Amino acid sequence: GESLSIIFSKLDLSKTDLHNIVHANKSGKQFTSIRPGNKLLVTIDSNNRLQQLTYKKDFTDTLKATRIDGSFNVEIISKPVERRITSAQTTINSSLYLDGIESGLSEGRIMELISIFAWDIDFALEVRQGDQFTIVYEKIFVDGKEILSGKNLSDNIISAEFVNQGNTYTAVRFKDKKGHTSYYTPEGKSMRKAFLRTPIAHARVSSHFNLKRKHPVLNRIRAHKGVDYAASTGTKIKTTGDGKIVFRGRKGGYGRVVIVQHGQKYNTLYAHMSNYRKGQKVGQHIKQGTTIGYVGKSGLATGPHLHYEFRVNGVHRNPLTVKLPNTKPIKKSLLAEFKKQTQPLIAQLNKAKASTLLAQNKH
Repeated sequence: GESLSIIFSKLDLSKTDLHNIVHANKSGKQFTSIRPGNKLLVTIDSNNRLQQLTYKKDFTDTLKATRIDGSFNVEIISKPVERRITSAQTTINSSLYLDGIESGLSEGRIMELISIFAWDIDFALEVRQGDQFTIVYEKIFVDGKEILSGKNLSDNIISAEFVNQGNTYTAVRFKDKKGHTSYYTPEGKSMRKAFLRTPIAHARVSSHFNLKRKHPVLNRIRAHKGVDYAASTGTKIKTTGDGKIVFRGRKGGYGRVVIVQHGQKYNTLYAHMSNYRKGQKVGQHIKQGTTIGYVGKSGLATGPHLHYEFRVNGVHRNPLTVKLPNTKPIKKSLLAEFKKQTQPLIAQLNKAKASTLLAQNKH
């Protein structure tokens, strides 16, 4: 939680040196965003005068400030990254998480797989024994060691297929000219819908949408206009779509509530929170998947859970069955480039499936 300014004060180092480092060039500004857990190496001379400041940002990048006469030279030193293509195929017997780990996938990669298909599959409710997934992905190596977390792992699944209750979903990665990556169907439709199906990963539905439900606390018929997800206190709650926070506070039996407006037509409500995420406020625009609060039992609640509502033009709809709007497909002008880039990735996916099938037949 310390800033570089606090660290310099503790070490009795010159604030002028700090100012010169931060303002040396564009790289120097990165010293203002140091993160807890990372390492900072301070090299001083016998007069306690700073000679070098080295900050290891992640597995590949190190930020280095070196004194040259009265000023500092700041540079980023990057280690080369090696990417190796590999694949995995798994049939779910116990759970997506356990079977994924058993097949050699890291926790981060499993969460990445979930995020790709989260718009089509409710991973809290719809995954069944016998469901299968196949992924082709990049393993990242630095200095010969595999890296399992960090910036270089984002979007490292290049193609994937998930068979859920007999329905097959296929996704392929596409990188545009600006270097932005996203996932699409082989036909070029975006995997990313306007909304996630659920605001909590792996949570259990404890109460369904029911307009004639008997309230567990009030003990009388009271419409349940949302879905309840049972989860332990403190579990992160994420907004299911891009939008603007329009309410953040207490609301009667709902307890601590956040309401997010998504364009003109949609809004979502998240209730019974134990706490809100710090630093957010009404009127703030937030991205899909942003943590907005934490599971609790504020208001009229018998135990810790999230009450989630989805409204279309002010009318409550069942979050589990409402038809979610699609985002835009690949532009027609990019379709030829899309096919050229993604067809080899689909071929790799089919090859991974075929090799697994061959191995199973041998057994």
